[in-house]
Amino acid sequence: MVTFAVLPQYLLPKRWLTRLAGRAAGARLGDLTHAAIRRFVARYGVDMSEAADPRIESYASFNDFFTRALKPGARPLAAADYLCPVDGAISQFGAIERDQIFQAKGHAYSTTALLGGDARLAAEFEHGQFATLYLSPRDYHRIHMPCAGRLRTMVHVPGDLFSVNPVTARGVPGLFARNERVVCAFDTARGPLALVLVGATIVGSMATAWHGVVNPPRPGRIRRWSYDEPRIELQRGEEMGRFLLGSTVVLLWPHGTLRFAPDWAPGGAVRMGQALGKALG
Repeated sequence: MVTFAVLPQYLLPKRWLTRLAGRAAGARLGDLTHAAIRRFVARYGVDMSEAADPRIESYASFNDFFTRALKPGARPLAAADYLCPVDGAISQFGAIERDQIFQAKGHAYSTTALLGGDARLAAEFEHGQFATLYLSPRDYHRIHMPCAGRLRTMVHVPGDLFSVNPVTARGVPGLFARNERVVCAFDTARGPLALVLVGATIVGSMATAWHGVVNPPRPGRIRRWSYDEPRIELQRGEEMGRFLLGSTVVLLWPHGTLRFAPDWAPGGAVRMGQALGKALG
């Protein structure tokens, strides 16, 4: 059932707004751009002291600002088998019930739907574990590897562009499996790992370290890339992608892969590099 709180999102021209926001974010308007960034920093409480370059005047566009790098050492890597890949908040985490991922009370979605209809890949995560991490506009927007892995495939899945904030997660059925997303499948020393970047309203694009900007274009069909040769291997804590504005990352592991960190709880704040979990076996 659609709740009153999210009804306007069904009515808004989300794709048009996203296209417009993407153009605005890429615009280089000098003092106007810098004034807008200052207002954004003040409104959302962005900590620019962590940025590799804290000077707002150094960012020619909102895109440059949103994807800003951090100072070396700003996110030390914990002595853990699995690291948190982003700054943000824990939306949900836990066991995958056969092929169902818990979204919010009364809502779940299938691994096959999340992974763009790839039933063979989804089967690798049956009865496995998942983590859904939400990035707000104030957060650091780069995504890092929770462990070392070799890239197997990347898939761009077209879809809706609902907001991914907690209110929408509670009100839109199958939210993360219906929004536009980029699915990245890795092979690791402890089995497969899926790392899914989920788009949202006014998230102008998603990019990966090996491909660059994945969207746009948005051709309205699933696009797939395979990476048998040359080998693309990323190390634990290495950057693998980035968002413009904020969105959500969903991670999938096979059954019996890890035990989540004891201090993890839905709604809790997390930072890139913190301990996510311990490997089992």
